[in-house]
Amino acid sequence: MSFIEGGVCAPKGFQASGVMCGIRPNPVKNDLAVVASDEPCTCAGVFTKNVVKAAPVLLDMETVKLGKARAIIANSGIANACAEDCEVNARKMQQLGAGALGLSSDEVLVCSTGIIGQRLNIEAVEEGLPGAVEKLSHSPEGSASAAEAIMTTDTVRKEQATEVLIGGVPVRIGAIVKGSGMIHPNMGTMLCFATTDCAISREMLDSALRKACNISFNRISVDGDMSTNDTFLILANGMAGNPVIKEEGEDYDRFVAALQSVSCDLARRMAADGEGAKHLMTCTVTGAASEEDAEILAKSVISSSLTKAAIFGNDANWGRVLAAMGYSGVQFDPDGVDISFRSVGGEILVCQKGHGLEFDEELASAILTQDEVEILCEMTEGDGEATCWGCDLTYDYVKINGDYRS
Repeated sequence: MSFIEGGVCAPKGFQASGVMCGIRPNPVKNDLAVVASDEPCTCAGVFTKNVVKAAPVLLDMETVKLGKARAIIANSGIANACAEDCEVNARKMQQLGAGALGLSSDEVLVCSTGIIGQRLNIEAVEEGLPGAVEKLSHSPEGSASAAEAIMTTDTVRKEQATEVLIGGVPVRIGAIVKGSGMIHPNMGTMLCFATTDCAISREMLDSALRKACNISFNRISVDGDMSTNDTFLILANGMAGNPVIKEEGEDYDRFVAALQSVSCDLARRMAADGEGAKHLMTCTVTGAASEEDAEILAKSVISSSLTKAAIFGNDANWGRVLAAMGYSGVQFDPDGVDISFRSVGGEILVCQKGHGLEFDEELASAILTQDEVEILCEMTEGDGEATCWGCDLTYDYVKINGDYRS
């Protein structure tokens, strides 16, 4: 599926902006984002599975139950979690957004990301919101400024959009995402805001969102840590004019495929931008007893600190891969596993039927020096397959997280 420009502003009727309002001292980038629709929207969301949830997450979990929303207000720098007045400030942020946009409070979703345990500078939000609303734009620049505003340790802005024919009508889906560290399967320290001009019921939108999340953001890991603020929201305003998707069928399947395409692309980019990362690490398991088993196995490999360190060192240490599969909890025959490494530099088989092979170490090292390295695990248990994404473990990861609060 091809991609188009525009991010969250690619679908009809959506505006976005980002401004620098000074959430933290000495601001250096945009830190307050607004995404808003010209028309009322159906909405859906999925959230962190961490027992410790930030105040905006708890508030949004209430709001999405109503099934209607029209705007998202988000800040970076402070997570508004486990801190003084966090619940009060989350609701105030929602009310401030509603007032600035001329909406009711229950039409506004709020998100925060950043340091846990510090009070949100709600005064800066209050001061910055009018300017953010004034800057709202339907242009790609609006999406770009919002995508920058939700970044924390991200090194690159992440946005994507696509177009698909549904009922003979062009429908667009766009999204922005942030995430670089504290990322583990079942979402990471991520915020993802998706927009679509598709006409779709709340039930079908919720179903599509969960399907997309399950094969994208639920299949990435950077460091094995799960955040308190993970949020994936989608707004659908129906302005494309397609026949309303009310049940499963061809139109629904096409919408899900498009949303999955955008989500997987952004998930890959999150993994590639892992804190301090030098390599995107992709693990594909085939021939497992089921898709569920394949996913568990692939997640175990991309989450293995030893495997991540080997990829950083360009070391074709396949034993770490097989060991990570072995402690995943999935039962399988080790003698039925082949392991290969692949990149634009070539492909090399390093383990066959659970045993090591003599292989060209220079070729293996050349393969592993590339920006993206694939670990291919072929099994003989069935036809289940899954792909998960992670990154290598570098010295810079420790440096970044050793002084994160400063």
